[in-house]
Amino acid sequence: MDNNSSPSTSHRPPFVITVGRQFGSGGRELGKALADALGIAYYDKELLVESAKLAGVNPEFFQKKDERFPTFLQGLFSFSMGVTPMCYYTGASSISDDGLYKSISDFLRSVAQEKSFVVVGRSSDYILRDHPRCVNIFVHAPMADCVRRIMGRNDALAADKAEAMARKTNKWRADYYNFFTDKTWGDAKSYDLTLDSSRLQMKDNVELVKAYLRLRGFID
Repeated sequence: MDNNSSPSTSHRPPFVITVGRQFGSGGRELGKALADALGIAYYDKELLVESAKLAGVNPEFFQKKDERFPTFLQGLFSFSMGVTPMCYYTGASSISDDGLYKSISDFLRSVAQEKSFVVVGRSSDYILRDHPRCVNIFVHAPMADCVRRIMGRNDALAADKAEAMARKTNKWRADYYNFFTDKTWGDAKSYDLTLDSSRLQMKDNVELVKAYLRLRGFID
């Protein structure tokens, strides 16, 4: 859904749930389940498309640079994660790293004034740090559980490949977050709630967050 149709939220001011997550921890699954349960909008890859529209560039360019450390600094600091750096095109259909981040920030701040939603990643907790009704969550899990989830969705066929993918992606996300914010990715102080998703079934994780929202007065 992309409007506040839930009876529990329709008469209240908009609120936002931001979800940071380790790769394979189920953070995206939790975010989508929360949005569905609350009847509010959900932004993940959709955020890139909408932000690209706002910036007037090709959405594919946003996807190539999604939650990646700024390109120009990769060369400046010999930044390497054991992979070949992506070559990004330039020209009329491209945008700088700062411009990309600004487009995402502008879109989120604009929508946050209009409706409630869940947003996954993209340092959204920092972008919306001045929003009075924003709940920031970080989802993590033991590596073994992350590996099982990664393999279960066929992102990798072998456990060692799944673990390498998780570590590499977490490194990307941490460097992106730490560069664009004055906080530390995954540090409990940066969030309202941190959840080990392996402790409960996903439906129970959803209920746990909903209970917190009720105590904060965001939903009935």
